[in-house]
Amino acid sequence: MGLKLLNNIINMSDISSKLNQAVSTGNLLESSRENIEAYLVGSESQTTQESIAYLVDSESWSELNDRFFKTLAFGTGGLRGRTIGRVITPAEQGQGGVNDRPEFPCVGSATLNFYNVGRAIRGMIAYLSGFVEGRKPRIVLAHDTRHFSRDFAEFCAEVCKDLGVDAYLYDKARSTPQLSFTVRQLEADAGIVLTASHNPSHDNGFKAYFNDGAQITPPHDQGIIDEVNAIKSEVYATLPLEKQGSVTIVGEEMDRRYMDSLRSLLLQPTLLESVSAKVVYANIHGTGGHIITPLMKELGFEVLTVAEQDVQDGRFPTVKSPNPENASALQMGIDLAKKESADIVIGTDPDSDRMGVVVRNAAGEMQLLTGNQIGSLMAWYRIKTMFDLGWLNDANRESSVLIKTFVTTELQQAIADHYGVSTVNTLTGFKFIAAKLGKYEAGIPQAEYEGDYRDLDEETSRELRLKHSKFFVFGGEESYGYLGNDVVRDKDANGAAVMFAEVAAYAQSMGKTIPELLDDVYKQFGYYLEQGQALTMEGADGAAKIKRLSESYSSHKPTEVDGSRVKSVRDFSVDELVDEEGDPIAKAAMIFVDLEDGRTFAVRPSGTEPKIKYYLFGNDASAGEDLEKSKAKVTSGLAALWNWLEKDAQERMK
Repeated sequence: MGLKLLNNIINMSDISSKLNQAVSTGNLLESSRENIEAYLVGSESQTTQESIAYLVDSESWSELNDRFFKTLAFGTGGLRGRTIGRVITPAEQGQGGVNDRPEFPCVGSATLNFYNVGRAIRGMIAYLSGFVEGRKPRIVLAHDTRHFSRDFAEFCAEVCKDLGVDAYLYDKARSTPQLSFTVRQLEADAGIVLTASHNPSHDNGFKAYFNDGAQITPPHDQGIIDEVNAIKSEVYATLPLEKQGSVTIVGEEMDRRYMDSLRSLLLQPTLLESVSAKVVYANIHGTGGHIITPLMKELGFEVLTVAEQDVQDGRFPTVKSPNPENASALQMGIDLAKKESADIVIGTDPDSDRMGVVVRNAAGEMQLLTGNQIGSLMAWYRIKTMFDLGWLNDANRESSVLIKTFVTTELQQAIADHYGVSTVNTLTGFKFIAAKLGKYEAGIPQAEYEGDYRDLDEETSRELRLKHSKFFVFGGEESYGYLGNDVVRDKDANGAAVMFAEVAAYAQSMGKTIPELLDDVYKQFGYYLEQGQALTMEGADGAAKIKRLSESYSSHKPTEVDGSRVKSVRDFSVDELVDEEGDPIAKAAMIFVDLEDGRTFAVRPSGTEPKIKYYLFGNDASAGEDLEKSKAKVTSGLAALWNWLEKDAQERMK
């Protein structure tokens, strides 16, 4: 639709005049004005035109700034943004949609809608068309339960077909890790899952994967980004029928393959035969129940589900936030556990890549575990058991590796060091862990096995990695993401549920509660405590504040913090750093500050939420002498550290 026709629908000169006036009075950002006008030209949607006119006429400048202060750029993880605005225009509301959502996603260059999803899928197709030779590219599509997720997935499948790509679309909502698994199983060229993970219900996202089942990394990321960002219009030309692709529906058969692969995570399956445990599972209105509930029952657990949260509902009506790291998100599970005398509550976020856990302690109370504690228990149990089983020994231990992010607890490093297992630290984001797995896979000579590496059974794969490369024993990040093998190349809450269930069975076989088992780990390796804090600043103004605050830590590095001198600073934005294997670490907006008194903190802006995140670390190596004293000492030290950092942040933003 050309500019002339647009003028027949809305008065462009009137709109431009009002936008210019708002810019001159400081109510509207210049970038917002430019993006609004470009958006009107690039979109044929009547909803777009009517919504912008409505917001301009009602002088909703703050809303317009939030929607148009930038163009939603395709990054290394894809796209993420609001699908429902703070102000919902009459055109967006339309006839309404399922679960009380508007009929149409919110209009905006900085929001997630068909315009931006269309740019993303077309850019990926353009890149793949130049990358894949001699056949049509193949893309797997999955989605979670969020508003518009199914709509976006079906839309992407149709665009794929129109532009000569064979699409494999899941019949219903599925988890992010299952998308990763399916890309590898089908030997697809790429995968996309429509999800915003644990973000608020008004958000959604377009998460992109490459042919290894991992999120896109160099050089493919920049190639795709360039193609996506070059697209300025939602209009495209459909290929002739004979050159078009196809749409294949994927379903139960792939579910079974995935579930069978998860069963291989069990190190001592017989443990589950000799113990009994009642588990409460909180699906939090997401995708996890499709796999976790039937699989846990197959493994012999009595599984009770929170019925209200089994309902797949993008509003997430029973929680303030669908994030399993928050105790409030698991409260209904806790209540059911108390009522039914269950020992464990497991909760997963909408796309089931993050898992939170609440366990019963020796006093009979339900205790929330942190992501660091959950990961450390699984890492300790798995490494210990691999040595007990003889998989790992003095001769091959140096060929095994634990991978964690820099902001994940150093307790896992201490455990790995004790057993002689190497540790590699990566930047935040599971794609960096996946990149290491790709490196280890590539290190196995093709002559050592027949067919495709992905078809090897777990034992054969392990032996090859120990002989020729690196055997991955466990990986994770503090934000409730875990992985136990290399079959999936992203964090996997479905697999984590299986791994934690085995830890629970082991604890029961030893006559201990999970917290008692954790205390045993502390007594052996020292008490480690981490605290995650964040400052939230939404919208265009918030994004500017976050950027300014983040950059201040590089330009004005602290020299003394909470009464302790700074021992060292690692500035990932400017320092030339390499990891434990000598591989260069990409530049990132993150700074680590080590204090002389042993405390450490890190600061980084979130890549997915309007937050700047703070990570606080403390430990006491003498925990075995008096654990409770160590806990009190480290806890008070971190509380004081955050109090100082929060006040300092306010000063830095003045």
